[in-house]
Formats: sequence, structure tokens, C-alpha cells
Amino acid sequence: MDNRQLGGLTMTRRIMVGNVPVGGGAPVSVQSMTNTDTRDVEATLDQIRALAEAGCEIVRLAVHDEACARAVRPLVDQSPVPLVADIHFDHKLAIHAIENGIAKVRINPGNVGGEANVRELADCLKQHQVPVRVGVNSGSVEKEILSKYGGPTPEGMVESAIRHARMLEKYGFYDVALSIKASNVPDTVKCYRLAAQMGDWPLHIGVTEAGTPEVGIIKSAMGIGSLLLDGIGDTLRVSLTGDPVKEVEAGIEILRAAGLRHDGVEIVSCPTCGRTCIPVQQIADRVRRETRGIKRPLKVAVMGCVVNGPGEAREADIGIAGGKDGGALFKKGEKPRTVRGDLAEILLDEIHKMLN
Repeated sequence: MDNRQLGGLTMTRRIMVGNVPVGGGAPVSVQSMTNTDTRDVEATLDQIRALAEAGCEIVRLAVHDEACARAVRPLVDQSPVPLVADIHFDHKLAIHAIENGIAKVRINPGNVGGEANVRELADCLKQHQVPVRVGVNSGSVEKEILSKYGGPTPEGMVESAIRHARMLEKYGFYDVALSIKASNVPDTVKCYRLAAQMGDWPLHIGVTEAGTPEVGIIKSAMGIGSLLLDGIGDTLRVSLTGDPVKEVEAGIEILRAAGLRHDGVEIVSCPTCGRTCIPVQQIADRVRRETRGIKRPLKVAVMGCVVNGPGEAREADIGIAGGKDGGALFKKGEKPRTVRGDLAEILLDEIHKMLN
């Protein structure tokens, strides 16, 4: 889906992160970041594989010393998805990661020690055809810009990001994506709306330091969802404290809610009320858990009663609605039939029959 045809926005340029296209109308990809010690190759690979299994398409790693840079090679060789090196201050670490096969680098050219280092980095990036994400957060804006704008304003953050991108472009390197994140939603949204009007850089969207999942998912859905509905955003990360797999699951659900992703099983379930006849949450949770690996598009409904259940779930491909002595199983285009017993098991069996 071309996500840059709303609101008169400029189509972004396309970069390639390994085999994953970002920008230029490519589908919005989901990213996350490992929280293991990158030097521990086995532990990091385990987490990369778990993220990939959950649907993550690009994984970022902290590369903060030479041991991390050396670990990039075995990680790249065994990873099922492209990897990004997160670098701060030391351009040599970026160069070593690139030479060891990293698919993308996250760096701020303004903090790597001057123009000679930026040129050396740009030459290496061009030679190996590796793109860069220039990432600016509200806590990393230069003092000069903070003074100019009176703080980390959206206007100042966007100016900072573009200034950093121009440093690389000065030396003929243009495969640059931007991220401009604040920890509050209104500023984040304003940053990206400004950036989308000022150039064709692919945009990596998200709300930084969003918090624990209970709060962070809400903030991320508000910020990322608002931007996606504006047609802004080429790749995303939901930043949550804790297990990064939850970031991937939340990102995928945000894309589904925005109408930008249709693969896999989507579960709709009622909020329950006094008419509820079956354990809706337990059934929905089990179905979600046991269908996580299914990639074919399928909409499944779990409804608490037969009063409104079948009608409210009429767009579902298959579903169940609770009754006093069991439930009504319904499939699109078929007459509902009464079923009794373990309703979750029955529903799962019918789902697998549909897919075989």
C-alpha cells in the first residue's frame, strides 16, 4: 500500500535494510531492539529469533564497544532478519559493524567527532551500500538548538535531524531515514508532520520512552496511529519497557487497526455484559495464543451471547457466540450451528479445518 498519498505529502525515497524495503510506498515494517548483551551471541540470537517469530522484520542491537562490533558477524550470519547497529559517538564502531555485515546503522553524524569522521563513515556506507537512520530524541538535541528554540521543541528537533542528514548528504550519501521522537504524543506527532512536509526521507516513527506496556501501548497507538492515518510513516517501533516481543505484537496490532496490515489472525471479542454465557476472555486468549503462527488472513470472533453476537461479528470469517448450554458456531456464508463442550477447542479445530 502506498502510504504517502494522503494529505499532499511527498513520496519518500526508498532504502533497503537487507532485503526489507523501507519507504517509497513499501509496506510499513515493524522493528524492535534487543535488550540482551550484544556480546552474548547465543542469548542475543535467541531474542532475535523470538522477535522474528512474533513478526518483527528488522531488529536493532546496541553496539557500544569493540566486542559488540565483533559479535555482529556471527549475529548477522545466523539472524533470520536484517540487523541494525545502534551507535553513539564512535564512528569506528559503525565502520566495524558495517564491515561485519550489518544491514543498517543508527547514528547521529553530529556526535561522531567532526567532518573528517563523517566523511570516512559516508565513504564506508557507500562502499557497502548500507543505509543510516538519523535518530533525534527530545533528550539529544544540541545546546545551540535548545537555546534557539527555548527547549526541545518539535521545530528544533526537526531542524536537528535534517542538519544531521545533510552532513551525510554533503559527502554524497543519501540512503538516510529519519526518526524524531519525543516522550509525549503531541510533540512526537508534530515532529513527524513537520518532517514529512520538509523532505522525502523515509520516516521511522514511534514514541520514545513510552513506558511500561500498560501505558506505553496506549501512547504508542495514539502517536503512531495518528501518523499512519495521516499517511506518515515507513517503518515503526513501539518502545516499551520489558520484553521486546510485546513491542512487535503491539506494532502489528496498530498496523491492523490502521488498515495497513491484513495477514495473520485478527480476533474480535465483545466487552462482555450481564448476558455473557461463556468465558470470553479465556477463549479469546487461548485462540490468540494458539493461532499466533498463522500468516493467512483470518478474522475470528468470540462473543458472549447469542443476542447480538452473530450480528456484531458478521464480518468475521468464523466465530462463536455463547449460549446457555454451549454456543453457536458460525462461519461466513453458513447457517450457525449449536456446539457444546470445550468451546475454545471446538473453535480452534474449525479454524484449522478452514486453513487446510
